[in-house]
Amino acid sequence: MNAPLGRLADSLTLPQPYLLFLGDTTEAGYAKTAFGLADWAADRCVGEWSAPGCTVSTGLPRLSPADARAAGARSLVIGVANQGGVIGDTWVAVLVDAMEAGLDIVSGLHTRLTSVPALVEAARRTGRRLIDVRTPPPTIPIGNGRKRSGKRLLTVGTDCALGKKYTALALHRAFRERGIDADFRATGQTGIMIAGGGVPMDAVVSDFEAGAAEMLSPDAPDDHWDLIEGQGSIFNPAYAAVSLGLLHGSQPDVFVVCHDPTRKVILGMENFALPSIEEVIDLTVRLGSRTNPAIRCGGVSLNTSSFDADGAEALMAAERDRLGLPVADPIRGGPGFAALVDAILA
Repeated sequence: MNAPLGRLADSLTLPQPYLLFLGDTTEAGYAKTAFGLADWAADRCVGEWSAPGCTVSTGLPRLSPADARAAGARSLVIGVANQGGVIGDTWVAVLVDAMEAGLDIVSGLHTRLTSVPALVEAARRTGRRLIDVRTPPPTIPIGNGRKRSGKRLLTVGTDCALGKKYTALALHRAFRERGIDADFRATGQTGIMIAGGGVPMDAVVSDFEAGAAEMLSPDAPDDHWDLIEGQGSIFNPAYAAVSLGLLHGSQPDVFVVCHDPTRKVILGMENFALPSIEEVIDLTVRLGSRTNPAIRCGGVSLNTSSFDADGAEALMAAERDRLGLPVADPIRGGPGFAALVDAILA
């Protein structure tokens, strides 16, 4: 799917198939790694498992670590992307059980698996591996702002966990179906697990964010597109630094705004109202033009998973009229999504 990305891509030979671990999650937005793998790498997932208290499911078969190993699984993937990227105390016993059943542990959290003594001891005793995916390349330059050849698209959002990765993946698939030379460029733990390479932008030291984005999407032929997975939101009080560094370093020619119309406040920060689509377009153009004066908005990606088909289409039609831009749900596809692709390529 992707052009090689040096040592990071070479190091990501993950043991597959996966058993997806949902922790004790009660909010689907915090299980986006599990949902992303279930939706985009289903052929590599045998089932799911969780800790007590979990109320979220991907819909995959529920299998214990022992049953998953018998079904062919080779690793348990922590499918949670919670605030702070921490390993829950109630998870440890489950992860130890998984190693005792013969599974390696794969994690994309900020907290290193090797920082938990009980996991280190279980790995030593069972001979299983603790694999941390959220590891940036060892040598990242600072950004230089030099204009690079090729074309780039960045997905940006009104908030976290509302469709930036899914939109970039769907656009990548659509571009390839049209015969367009394109690569999906992963910037988060789930995308990296799907693509087999990328840069975990939120694990990069802030001074090197723009440089990491430049390295992620290097010079390319003039007709080549890099479809770059966005992170966070420039309006998010916690994660705006990552989003801005990615915007400046990506130098996108086109961006697509991703939005969940049912969300009213920033996820996990109820005192902050969600910005409007228009605010995101305006600020993205103003900030992004620093490194690419020709930046433009190609359209809007709506997450309409909470609507039925008729309701989703009515909402998208109303937003097209209101914004004067293509609006589509990439997962639903259809003529609206085709129009979005047309506008991006125009």
